[in-house]
Amino acid sequence: MEQHNCFHCGDVCDTEQISFDEKLFCCNGCKTVYEIFSENDLTCYYDLQAAPGSAPKEIQGKYDFLSKENIIEKLTEFNDGHIQITTLYIPHIHCSSCIWILENLNKLNSNITASQVNFGKKNVRITYKATNFSLKEVVLLLSAIGYEPYISLDDFKTGKEHVNRSLIYKLGIAGFAFGNVMFLSFPEYFEVGEFWIEQYKHLFRWLMFAFSLPVVFYAGRDYFTSAYKGLRSGLLNIDVPIALGLTVLFVRSTVEIILDIGSGFFDSLTGLVFFLLLGKFFQQKTYSFLSFERDYKSYFPIAITKISEGIETPIQVYDIKKGDRLLIRNQELIPVDGILINGKAKIDYSFVTGESDAVTKLSGDKLFAGGKQTSGVMEMEALKSVEQSYLTQLWSNDVFNKNKEDGFTTLTNTISKRFTIAVLSIAFIATTFWLVVDSTKAMNVFTAVLIIACPCAIALSAPFTLGNLLRIFGKLKFYLKNASVIEQLASINTIIFDKTGTITSNKQSSAIYHGDALNASEELLLKNTLRGSNHPLSRTLYDILDEHDIITLNHFEEHLGKGIESIHQNDSMKIGSASFVGLEQDVSILNTTVHISSNNKYKGKYTFYNSYRKGLSKLFNSLKSNYDLVILSGDNSGELENLKKLLPSKTKLIFNQKPDDKLDYIKYHQSEGAKVLMIGDGLNDAGALAQSEVGIAISENVNVFSPACDAILDASKFNQLFRYISASKQAIKIIKWSFVLSFFYNIIGLYFAVTGQLEPVIAAILMPLSSISIVVFTTVATNIIGRKLE
Repeated sequence: MEQHNCFHCGDVCDTEQISFDEKLFCCNGCKTVYEIFSENDLTCYYDLQAAPGSAPKEIQGKYDFLSKENIIEKLTEFNDGHIQITTLYIPHIHCSSCIWILENLNKLNSNITASQVNFGKKNVRITYKATNFSLKEVVLLLSAIGYEPYISLDDFKTGKEHVNRSLIYKLGIAGFAFGNVMFLSFPEYFEVGEFWIEQYKHLFRWLMFAFSLPVVFYAGRDYFTSAYKGLRSGLLNIDVPIALGLTVLFVRSTVEIILDIGSGFFDSLTGLVFFLLLGKFFQQKTYSFLSFERDYKSYFPIAITKISEGIETPIQVYDIKKGDRLLIRNQELIPVDGILINGKAKIDYSFVTGESDAVTKLSGDKLFAGGKQTSGVMEMEALKSVEQSYLTQLWSNDVFNKNKEDGFTTLTNTISKRFTIAVLSIAFIATTFWLVVDSTKAMNVFTAVLIIACPCAIALSAPFTLGNLLRIFGKLKFYLKNASVIEQLASINTIIFDKTGTITSNKQSSAIYHGDALNASEELLLKNTLRGSNHPLSRTLYDILDEHDIITLNHFEEHLGKGIESIHQNDSMKIGSASFVGLEQDVSILNTTVHISSNNKYKGKYTFYNSYRKGLSKLFNSLKSNYDLVILSGDNSGELENLKKLLPSKTKLIFNQKPDDKLDYIKYHQSEGAKVLMIGDGLNDAGALAQSEVGIAISENVNVFSPACDAILDASKFNQLFRYISASKQAIKIIKWSFVLSFFYNIIGLYFAVTGQLEPVIAAILMPLSSISIVVFTTVATNIIGRKLE
C-alpha cells in the first residue's frame, strides 16, 4: 500500500487522509494551518523548508497549566488584562524561514499584534490581546506550526539560554573528516606506487568519498541553504561562490573515482569546509563578545528619584532594589515593575505595546516597566530590580524605529553583490582559458578563484567597526540606540540646540521672585505643582524653593511649550509663559522668566539667571567651521545678548518656538538639503528629535528615556560632543580603509588563483584569515579612537 505524508508536518497519514487543494494532510489541524497560510498569501513558507510544521507528539493537554493565573503572571513581562507580552525560548529556530514565519504570527492569528525574533538568543517576543487570546493558545499555535517553546515548570521560566553548538559539531565533523582524508591521501602524495595502485587504491578513494559526504551534506549545508535562498530571492549573496566551489569540487571528485581516472580533490574539499567553518567560528566568537559588551555594559545615565524617610534623592536606575519607594513625575518612564502607592496614575504603555491609550491606575494596582506617567506625580514601590537589557530592548523596539537612510550598510551590500558578480565572471573566464591551455589546472583555478575572492571581509568591516565604537561610546557615557546612528552622525551638516536644560545647567541656575507675596497655601500648591514636572525650569525652581508638605493634587496637566496647571481642593494654579497665565504682554524680556497665577489672578514671576554648561564657547568654536549652528529655544529672547557674547557670530538664535515650530523648522531645512542633528532635553523636544537625522537627549538626573531620541548623552559629557562626532567620521574612514584592504587581499589572491598557483585548500585557509585580519584591523583602529576620546 502506498505511503502518503502530510504536506504540512511530514508525518505519515496512516489513520486518516484529508485532501485539500490537491494536497494530503494527516489531520484537520495541519489542514487549518495550511489554509491560514494560503488565505494570507504565505504558502511560500513551504518553499523555504520541507514539512515545516512537524509538531511534537502528544501535545493535547500538555499546556493546560498555562491557564493558571500565577503561572501566567510569572511568564509574562507585561499584563494589564487587555494586552500581554511574553518572551518564549524556541529551540527550533535555526534559519531565515524560522524568523520569517515567527515574525508573521499576526497573519496567522489577528489577536497577535506583534512578534519579534532574537535569532542569537533563539527567542520570540510576542504581544497579543489577552481578552480574546491566551498564553496557552499562543503556545499551542507555535507548537502547531512546528515551533514548540521550551518552558521550565520548575521555576516558571520561558527557557534556559542554551548555547547553540551546531557550528562546533559541524567544525568537529569537518576537522575529523579532513584529518582522515589527508591520511588516506598520503600514498598518492608520497607516490607509493605498488602499495597504492595494486592493493588499496579503490578502497582509499571510496573511503575519502565516504568521509566527504557528512562534510558536504551536514557541515557545509548552511552555505548551500544560504546560496539557494539568496538566488530564490533574486540576490547574489556571499555564499553563492562558496557553494558553487564546493559543488564543483564534490561532483568532479566523485566523477573521477567512479570513472577511475583520478583520486579527486577530497582533501581540498574537506579542508576547505573545515577552514571556512573555523573562520566563521572565530568571527562568531568575536561578534558574541561585542554583543555581550553592548547588552550588559551600556547602562544608560537615567536617574530616578528615590524616597527614603521623606527625603527625595536621585539615583541611577540600575541601583534600584526591590522594596524601594520611587517618585515618578509627569512624562517619566516607569523603570521597574511595581505597586502604585500614592498619587493619580494615568499610564501610557505605548512604549511597550504600541497602543497609545493611557490607562488609569489606582492605589494598590500593579505597574509595569516601560509605562509612562502622564498625570502628574505618583509614588510606587519597586517589585524587582531593573533589567537593563529590557530597557535596551524597549528603546530599540521596532514600533519606534524611524525609516532613516542607512547609507553605508547599503554601500556594503551593493559592493558585496557587484563583487560576487565580478568573481563569478573571473572564475568562468579563467576556467575557460585553462581548459584550453592546461585542462588539469582548470578545476583548481575555478575553485580557488571562487573561494579566495569571497567578500566576507567587506561585509564584516561595517558591523565590527560600528559595533566596537558603540561599545566605546557607551563606556564614555554616550549611549546610541544602534550602530546606524554612527553613520548618520558622520553625515550631518547642521546642529540645532535647545537652550534650557541643554546648553544651560539646571544645577547651577538661580531665580529671583518679583511680584505679590504668595501665602502659605499658594506656596504649598506651587511646590507640589513643580514637583510633578520634569521641565528643566520646573526642576530648577523646585530645588530653589523651601521644603513643604507633600499633598496629592486633584488635577495636574502639562501643556508642552506653554506651562503647567494644577488644582488642589478649591485652589488652582498656572505656571508658565506670560500668555499661558493670562498676562497680555511680558514687559520684561531681558531674562528667562516663569510667570505664576493663582485662582486666575496674576501673582508674579521668577526671573532666571542661567548658568551655561562648562566648555560651551569652546564647543561651538570647534563646531563652527564644519556645521551650521542654531539655538532653537521655546523661551523668550531675554538671553539673546548673553548668547551673542558666548557663541560664534554665525550662530542663528531663534526664540519663542513652540514644539511644533521646532519640528517645522527642521522639516524646512531638511527639504533644503540639511542633515540635522537635534540636541534637546528629550521631553518638550520629542517631535524635533524624531524628525532630525539624529536626535540626542541630554540627561541630567532625570528620567528622559524616550523613543524619540537616537542617543542619550550624559550632561557631564556635553562639552565632548565635537569629539564624538569626529570619532563617528573616523569610523567611516576605517570602514573605507577596510574596503581598500579587502580589495588589496582579493586582487593579490585572484592573481595567484587565476594563474593556477593557488590550491583550493590554501585559498580556504587564506579566506578566513583575511576576514579575521579585517576584524583585528577595525577593532584596533576603533580602540585607538577610544583611547583618544578618553
